[in-house]
Amino acid sequence: MSETALQFLLSETVCYVEICRNFKDMIIHLLFMVIVGLGLCYEDPPVLGKPQLYGPHEALLKKAVEFYCELYVYPRNETILLQLFKEGDGGKVLGETTSLAGERGVIPISIKTFHDGNLVCVASAQNNTSIEPTVSHSQHLRVIEPVKEAYVVVTSGQTEFFEGKTLDLQCKVKKGTYVTYKWLLDGEEITETHYRYIYNNQLIVYRTTSKDSGLYMCIAQNSYNKTIFQSNSSTVQITIKDVVSTPDISFTVLKEDMNYSALISCHSLSGTPPITFTLWDYDDLIGNVTAEDRNATFKIPIVLGKHLGFRKCKAENGDEIAHSRWMELKVVPVEGPVSLYYDYDTGSNYAVVGVRFYCKPLKGSHVKFEWFLNETLLPHGLGPFYRVVDDPPKQSILLLAVDWSSAGTYHCEVSDTFDNTKTIPSRRKYLDKEVLNRIPDVVVAVVFGSFALLIGLVCTCCGIGIVYRPRTNDVKPRVEMKKMLAAYEEDLGFTEFTEDTEDMKEAMVDEFDQVSVDSVNDWPWLKTRKTNVSEQQEEDQPVLLP
Repeated sequence: MSETALQFLLSETVCYVEICRNFKDMIIHLLFMVIVGLGLCYEDPPVLGKPQLYGPHEALLKKAVEFYCELYVYPRNETILLQLFKEGDGGKVLGETTSLAGERGVIPISIKTFHDGNLVCVASAQNNTSIEPTVSHSQHLRVIEPVKEAYVVVTSGQTEFFEGKTLDLQCKVKKGTYVTYKWLLDGEEITETHYRYIYNNQLIVYRTTSKDSGLYMCIAQNSYNKTIFQSNSSTVQITIKDVVSTPDISFTVLKEDMNYSALISCHSLSGTPPITFTLWDYDDLIGNVTAEDRNATFKIPIVLGKHLGFRKCKAENGDEIAHSRWMELKVVPVEGPVSLYYDYDTGSNYAVVGVRFYCKPLKGSHVKFEWFLNETLLPHGLGPFYRVVDDPPKQSILLLAVDWSSAGTYHCEVSDTFDNTKTIPSRRKYLDKEVLNRIPDVVVAVVFGSFALLIGLVCTCCGIGIVYRPRTNDVKPRVEMKKMLAAYEEDLGFTEFTEDTEDMKEAMVDEFDQVSVDSVNDWPWLKTRKTNVSEQQEEDQPVLLP
């Protein structure tokens, strides 16, 4: 290719590139113009801000109040509709108003009971459905209706029942909202305990007793702007009966001329009257009495000293029947002798400070006890220095404080409670502080007698030991012993004897004499000893005595 052709081709290529560059710029400018044009023609859609709701938090029923709904962000040239609803219920409008240019909307309403709850304000464009409505935060409204006509309902059923069951009461009102309740029993306010539970308008009493009986009423209250509305219910009588307790049975003896009768008493410590008592002889009904004071008495004839069987009481007042123990019916007249004995208490210095006298007859089922000091009757119960405690029919106890006023002679007398014509006395006992703290003569005699007996036993043992000491009657061992001793002295060279030596010899013989006959078995040892002595004398010949 020639140079001219090459330059032409290069120039054409540059021209083509330039044309393409200009075309690209033209396209870019065209697109920019389109975008700008579209931007100038487009407007932002109108937007509603979230409304703010203001108003009272509580209102009195049937009173007119005002709520305020306000928008801070709103479209221009639009009429805004502001409506009041219950939260969650958009079908019923409670009140509404319109607003222009962001004016605060005032929504007046007349308070009804259904206004109670959470309220919200809904804002929407009145003439433009393309604008999305907005909803305010909720505001709670309490609708106060003054309380009226309180009354008590016994939901547990009966107003009269036995202890241990549950009492359930409710306080209700015919009108009133946001009500508080108080309960009264016989005019006193009831407080909660472990067995009394108060919740809202309900009072529950568990494990009821007769103490829970009385007039119940409730007080219902509510308030508005420091004004208190109150309604008192009428009282309701609640009667809780105590279950009759196990009856106690006992009897006394009545003497009429020469005839005797037993007055059998049945008594229950608890139980709401009236109580019906019945007396039974095994399966036979003897009689029945309905009592208002939890006591009943039955009279039956008896014979002294004769066993008349067993009796039992039954008691009931509408709940379960209570049974007493079986009681033996037998009357034993009092008989002697009457024993009298005592014991005492000591103080820190081992001096007697208190005395207990015991009086006990040999026989008797209905015994009357009497105590005497110096033949003067001591009244039963508590005295200045004594106390009488009876444990019939077994015994009676006289408790004494030891001082100068309690010194004297004591005794007791027993008789039948139903017949005092026969009285049996005990022995008499003199008592004072010195006598109590003195060592008894019996104790002294026992101590010294024991000591003398011990000395006598020791002396007797020593005498028997001396008399019966071991001795030998065999003469032969004694003679042989003397010969052996003589030989032994001769070997040693003792030829001259003095009186002392002879006495010593006799003593030695006597000493050997005390050895039993069996000591002859030691003679071989003596012979060996003699041999050894002889040998020693031969070796030591120069030192022999003349």
